[in-house]
Amino acid sequence: MLNLKFKIQDLGLFRLKKLWIGYTLFLFFFYPLTTQAQRSKKAQPQVSEEYKQAQAEAAFIEGEKYFMLEDYSKALFFFQKTAELIPGNAGVHFKIAETLAKSNTPQDINMAVASAEQSIKFEKKNKYYYQLLAGLYASQQNFLKAAATIETLLNEVSGEEENLFDQAAYLVYANKPDDAVKIYNKAENIFGVNETSSLQKQRIFLEVGKVNEAIKEAEKLIQAFPEEPQYVMAFAEMLNQNGERTRAIQYLENFDKQNPGNGNAKMLLSALYKENGEADRGNALLIDVFDDANVDVTGKLLVIGALSAEIEQARKANTPNTALEDFTVKLFQKLEMNEPTNADVSLLGANLYITIEKNKEAKQYYRKAVKNGASGFEPWQNLLVLESQDNQFDSLIIHSEEGLELFPNQAMLYYFNGFGHLRKKHFSDAAISLEQAKKLSTDNKKFVSEISGMLGDAYNASRQYEKSDLAYEEALAINPDYDYVLNNYSYFLSLRNDKLEKAEAMSAKLTKQFPDNVTYLDTYGWVLYTRTKYKEAKKVFEKITSAGNANATHLEHYGDTLYQLGDLEGAVKQWEKAKSLNANSEALNKKITNRKLN
Repeated sequence: MLNLKFKIQDLGLFRLKKLWIGYTLFLFFFYPLTTQAQRSKKAQPQVSEEYKQAQAEAAFIEGEKYFMLEDYSKALFFFQKTAELIPGNAGVHFKIAETLAKSNTPQDINMAVASAEQSIKFEKKNKYYYQLLAGLYASQQNFLKAAATIETLLNEVSGEEENLFDQAAYLVYANKPDDAVKIYNKAENIFGVNETSSLQKQRIFLEVGKVNEAIKEAEKLIQAFPEEPQYVMAFAEMLNQNGERTRAIQYLENFDKQNPGNGNAKMLLSALYKENGEADRGNALLIDVFDDANVDVTGKLLVIGALSAEIEQARKANTPNTALEDFTVKLFQKLEMNEPTNADVSLLGANLYITIEKNKEAKQYYRKAVKNGASGFEPWQNLLVLESQDNQFDSLIIHSEEGLELFPNQAMLYYFNGFGHLRKKHFSDAAISLEQAKKLSTDNKKFVSEISGMLGDAYNASRQYEKSDLAYEEALAINPDYDYVLNNYSYFLSLRNDKLEKAEAMSAKLTKQFPDNVTYLDTYGWVLYTRTKYKEAKKVFEKITSAGNANATHLEHYGDTLYQLGDLEGAVKQWEKAKSLNANSEALNKKITNRKLN
């Protein structure tokens, strides 16, 4: 907001004391009730003017109040009311323009321009009026008018040469680069060599292809401020981008000799060495930088991030660069040694190890990152994914609960918490977390289907069969071919000896989709067994055993089926094979000892 002081003397209002304001308000309410004969003809014009001034003052104060409250429609109403009472006041027109400028509609901006022009018409020596009008012209993309307005300001108001920078910027936007350079030179003659004018001239020269002029301008800035390393680095980058890499390297090498402790310059020089095919020289510089604990950590993070991206691209192209990977890990270890509690460093390391497929190390650094307060949800999610993959369910439960303290509305945290409890056979806790995950995931149907399948398992294990069946049905309603649910649902129905026809249909469908999956084949065979379709079941179990990867459960089921078909010797043989894979099964031992089903 422009810092305008409203001119009291222009309105002729604020000289009145509060007591006098109270008197004018009294006149506002009661004066009209007096008769014409009672009024003095001589006093009439004076009272009328005071009455108008009081109204203007009250309206303006209300407008300012609503402007500060950012209720611009009400502010505009009261400012316009003030302008009706004192139409020749510059400050009021300025406030109208300033209020209208808060709008984005072309109509309001046009009206703002008109009001700003009026303010300058009534007062030509107020810099804020010109600045507002120039900004309004610029918002209309009328940059030449904006620049001309600043020129008028400079002619009318002395000591306002800092506005030259705005004028030059408007000329740049107006695609008048030569005129802009002249204005920047004019500002430089007044203020001396400075960052704003010099950098802007460099950009202008580069855009119009005057590379040599841009280089001269950069050198002039460096000479004026030799202690500022950012100018040297910006100059080196400009040289490199314009085919002058050798020259850029020379500048940075000279600067490094004079300023050996500047890590940022070393990192840039290292990158230029690498681009120049001198990777060993570049790497040696980076080692120095990462050994120096005084170098800002941000630049080091950027270096490792860039190297990690290069590693990832190489891996995606099936051309992994192990030397680069080893070097990047070495740099990270140096950084982590100096910044052991920096969450950003730990997170960067975790992501690096994920990239090179070292999940154990990645998990370690994700744990450090969240412990040290890493921002965002992603580190928590990545940690939980790794822990779930490694079946670390105790850690999964603990970290998901810690994550929920920070992100209580993240469905994924409830999901992993429920998954951990389910695998630990905490079925009630699992159901509570999974139900919450489901509530927070209504827009992700595939995820809801997965959660519902897990809920089916949790409710089945806790013998809440009605809820279990409903959850499985919800999962299949979203994804009718969901193999995990088709398998578990049909198998649990067979164990309960319930809805066996439905169980058979689901398991048959599953084996058609996955004809070589022995787990799904075992479910189908057991459903057939439960339906007393022993001959069909036998064929299924024979297919499993012929594949050569049957487990103890498959062999035991096969033995049970043979027993039902009257093949006792065959049954005992399969039970004994099952025992060799699962010697601790008491039920299986009884079958073998008693030579019959228990």
